Amino acid sequence: MSWSVKTKILAACALAACGTAGALAWVAEARARLVAPAPSLFVTDRNGAFLTQVSAQAGRADYGYWPLERLPDRVVRATLALEDRRFHHHPGVDVQALARAVWRNARGKARRSGASTIAMQIARMQHPAPRTWLAKLTEGATALALTRRYDRDALLAHYLRLSPYGNGSHGVAHAARFYFDKPVADLSWAEIALLSAVPQSPTRMNLLKPEGMSRARARGARALDELARRGVIDAVEHAAARRQLAAMHRPSAPRRPDALHAVLHYDRLARAGRIVAGAPHDPRIVATLDLSLQARAQHLARRYVDQWRDAGAEQAAVLVVARDTREVLARVGSLGFANARAGAFDFARVQRSPGSTLKPFLYALAFDRGVLKPSDILADQPEGASGVGNADGLFLGPMLPRQALANSRNVPATNLIKRVGLDTTFRFLRELRLHDVEAPAESFGLSMAIGSLPTRLEDLVRAYASLAGDGMFGDLVEARGQTERPPRRVLSTDTARLVTSMLADPQARLPAFPRYGPTEYPFPVALKTGTSQGWRDAWTVAFSQKVVVGVWVGRGDAGTMRNVSGAAAPARLANALITSIHGARLGEIADGAFPAPEGRASVELCATTGLRNAGHCGQTLTEWLRPEETPAFDMPAAQARAAGAQLRMTEAPARIEIASPENDTRLWRNPEQPEKLNTIALKARVGAGVEQIVWYVDGAPFAVAEPDSTVYWPMRPGAHRFQARPALSPGASRTVRVVIE
Repeated sequence: MSWSVKTKILAACALAACGTAGALAWVAEARARLVAPAPSLFVTDRNGAFLTQVSAQAGRADYGYWPLERLPDRVVRATLALEDRRFHHHPGVDVQALARAVWRNARGKARRSGASTIAMQIARMQHPAPRTWLAKLTEGATALALTRRYDRDALLAHYLRLSPYGNGSHGVAHAARFYFDKPVADLSWAEIALLSAVPQSPTRMNLLKPEGMSRARARGARALDELARRGVIDAVEHAAARRQLAAMHRPSAPRRPDALHAVLHYDRLARAGRIVAGAPHDPRIVATLDLSLQARAQHLARRYVDQWRDAGAEQAAVLVVARDTREVLARVGSLGFANARAGAFDFARVQRSPGSTLKPFLYALAFDRGVLKPSDILADQPEGASGVGNADGLFLGPMLPRQALANSRNVPATNLIKRVGLDTTFRFLRELRLHDVEAPAESFGLSMAIGSLPTRLEDLVRAYASLAGDGMFGDLVEARGQTERPPRRVLSTDTARLVTSMLADPQARLPAFPRYGPTEYPFPVALKTGTSQGWRDAWTVAFSQKVVVGVWVGRGDAGTMRNVSGAAAPARLANALITSIHGARLGEIADGAFPAPEGRASVELCATTGLRNAGHCGQTLTEWLRPEETPAFDMPAAQARAAGAQLRMTEAPARIEIASPENDTRLWRNPEQPEKLNTIALKARVGAGVEQIVWYVDGAPFAVAEPDSTVYWPMRPGAHRFQARPALSPGASRTVRVVIE
């Protein structure tokens, strides 16, 4: 081969080498950046018990990457003793260590020696690649560039953020919390030595396996020996640390509790940015959840659903919220994620028919708008036009709002929607975030009062928390330091307390709900039950001085149950849970009551007339009334007759008003109902002295009745006029017009 050919070959090789070096330098400069994944979140319950971790990368089981607030000096010294003893003296590649490793490996030593520096390991962790010579050259070049660009403390901090410590843990700050449940600054020398051993081979030194723990202890002991040789620790510290290291048992890695729906809920909240860590160097989130209460709620849910399984009940959901702070204390989405009966569904977040649980808000809206007073009389009578009945198939006649709400009567509730307005009611329920439906209110109609408007358990509990919170509506609080919208007023304090007093009155629940059943407590509790059409959903929402509790019982397939009402399984579950939270014992009666509405006085009223009790009426209820709302006393029969005679002598017109039907009402006959139910209930309010009234329909007398009785008129198509007149004295009500179709 001629010299000219040799020269050309050498030149080509030199050019190739220069090109390779240039490309390598270009790649190294491009990679010479300190880049780390976003830190994962470590979620504990309110008492510090582990709940879950939330990886910054969806679908990945990589956790940690927590930045350090400051370099932990002892961890740095132990790490350098094992990983890079000449860290402060080489430019990113330790030539001496590299030569020693090549020599040892070439001689086939049993323990192969590596020479990766801290900077080289950073390069490899940021850009993982197969262990080839080219990859090692690239790592070395990148390490040189990194060391030239950043100071040593920055490199150490980044290494201690990225280092793998096994079982998905990255970074020493996360590993300290994961394995020892303490901040990195509180680690002992033995714990530091053990952790420092792991990054060399996290799989071989898996601290959760016996053989891995043994290997990590042996390598950690070498770190302690090196620290003693360098004078970092004295002989006493060295001996104590070695004894502690030798005696260390495998750490117990935190395990997720049997609350997978709650875990997934926190994962969603974190990814949506609704809960965030308080500090970047400590990405822990303290959830409001109490895992001991969570376990108790889960146990009770399984127990009570089992009792009703023969009746078709299959699933339950429970939500417990602190009344004063709206903090979620327990969140049970089903009887268990792996439960074969649709357990994977989180029924606390599934829309279902709420039955009658929206009724308190209908009454609250009516009170706030001034269209209803606590002393008004509402009619629970069959109204064939709307086809509305009650769950028990009965009608209780005229009653006060307190009893109508506490007995969950359907007719008074639908009539309230008529009086307040369909659109107004629909908008108010949306303001309470009980629904987010964009359809017109007419799509649901009056049946909103009995469950046609679907909602979620968590939405229902949040709305009831506004009743319990004197009319202030706010977000449920899921974690400490959570960013939340400021609470806003949705009801007056007066109305919220008034409705609360009605829901907490066991006497007012008669006769629909018997005394001393699951709806009664040994301390003040306001509650409402609900049952959807066909017994598909059974609900109870209750609140005490401490908590708001919502319970749903049903089936994942939306199938029917057999007579499982809100007053059955869910009421018993709620009662057991709230009683245990209060620590009440069987037979104990606690003092106390909910705050009374300000500016109102306690007045005993006749339950069927709304008049003040003077000892002459049968059933009575105690109501909170403003001075201007207080009605007249009732009269004994003889006194009423005498007053009536005096009125007739002076020919003073009697006061008389039609309570039912309302003026300009449009009704529909239901052809599928028996004729005796296709009637209109005629009810009047009269002043003192009227012994009998005469009902006129279209100008002709129809019936004579007692003042407090209800008359039923058989419906006929067309427009009709109704008027009530005293039988033996002047006066008449205004005419009420009704159209029958």
